Amino acid sequence: MAKIGQSIPTFTATAFQHGEFTEISSEAVKGKWSIFLFYPADFTFVCPTELEDMANQYEELQQLGVEVYAVSTDTHFSHKAWHDSSEAIGKINFPMLGDQTGKITRGFDVMIEEDHMAHRGTFLADPDGIIQVAEIHAGGIGRSAKDMVRKVKAAQYVRENDGEVCPAAWEQGEATLTPSLDLVGKI
Repeated sequence: MAKIGQSIPTFTATAFQHGEFTEISSEAVKGKWSIFLFYPADFTFVCPTELEDMANQYEELQQLGVEVYAVSTDTHFSHKAWHDSSEAIGKINFPMLGDQTGKITRGFDVMIEEDHMAHRGTFLADPDGIIQVAEIHAGGIGRSAKDMVRKVKAAQYVRENDGEVCPAAWEQGEATLTPSLDLVGKI
């Protein structure tokens, strides 16, 4: 799996967004926070629930300076057809990258080779393109976009506040920790 602290892999792909096809590259995504949301396939069952959930959080993510990239090994044409035919997917305003060659999916090391589909992988990259969060879920377990928003806020806080860390289940505005010898054995 792509690892924390590594750069996102190099890629160029065609995406469907706002009724158009556009080119997206790994270099173009740098400069802002990015979520790469890998899912197995268009026109399936758990996938549309996850993508709709992320679409419902998209406005808040945009306000946080985050772009979301949905990625599957389907083509950008399939993404358009799904977007046009599904009420849930029709809510999506973020780019849906077509990865029919599997280069991006393999680059993040989430390819299920025997099926030529992606695992449910979620990666948060900082503006430098460095992975800060990496999660993989089994095919039948949907993810929570709301929890991803919480993780974005924590990652942004840690980046902006050198030396501080966010404890478990941290929410914006709550107390953080400053690791030191004084805290050892006191938490």
